[in-house]
Amino acid sequence: MKDKLENCGIEKFDSCCSDNTADPDSTKKIVKDTYGKIALDVVQGCGCCGDLTKEEISTSIGYSSEDIQSLSAANLGLGCGNPTAIGEIKEGDIVLDLGSGGGFDTFIAARKVGKTGKVIGVDMTEDMIAKARKNAEKYEFDNVEFRQGDIESLPVETGSIDVIISNCVINLAPDKSRVFREAYRVLKNDGRMYVSDIVLLNDLTPEQKNDEDLICACIGGALLKDDYLGMIKDAGFKVRIMDQDTGIGENQYSGYPVMSLKIKAFKPDAGLD
Repeated sequence: MKDKLENCGIEKFDSCCSDNTADPDSTKKIVKDTYGKIALDVVQGCGCCGDLTKEEISTSIGYSSEDIQSLSAANLGLGCGNPTAIGEIKEGDIVLDLGSGGGFDTFIAARKVGKTGKVIGVDMTEDMIAKARKNAEKYEFDNVEFRQGDIESLPVETGSIDVIISNCVINLAPDKSRVFREAYRVLKNDGRMYVSDIVLLNDLTPEQKNDEDLICACIGGALLKDDYLGMIKDAGFKVRIMDQDTGIGENQYSGYPVMSLKIKAFKPDAGLD
């Protein structure tokens, strides 16, 4: 993994993260510090990409050449799928992007909802929020809003959201069950959630789970697939698996036993299939 991190430019630091153990508070600081450096272009990528460019990563996980080229400043190459591709986003929808980063998915969704809709991006990293707001001005989006906040405690009104999207972010949250409960809270009764995230094919050792570099690279904090799906169901959702990419571990995640899981989740009384 160290070689992969160095290939992404993280040899500039003793670690891509700060010197903390992986308890919930310090895990958030680890993630916030690291992704703040990414937002400021101090480091490139999250340490998982090997020699792949951000454009190559985005192409491999389902983004169009048009989106990659037209929104290049917002594309940080941090995803593990394309939730805007599987998401049934309609004109006029109110969309929430959990962990919005530089705004790439937010802006793609904003094109889909049009002038009568709105997309809200939430990210806990101040520098990411600043970067996303700058990108919104650059690309002249007036139907987006970026709010700094924790996805475990969303700064969003109850029952106000039509669609939630999230791309390779929830695995970074220490309390994932709380994230899903918050998602359930803010969704309208007929709302739906589309998530692309990293889950484990085999469990990690305690040392790997507490390894700061692996936490930053979306591996250390990941859950086994059944545990991840169980948390979503425990929050009240019905879940449909849209796609499973088992090759991403070898292609993008240094051979670690991970897969990219794409799901649709909705409330039981939503009447959705």
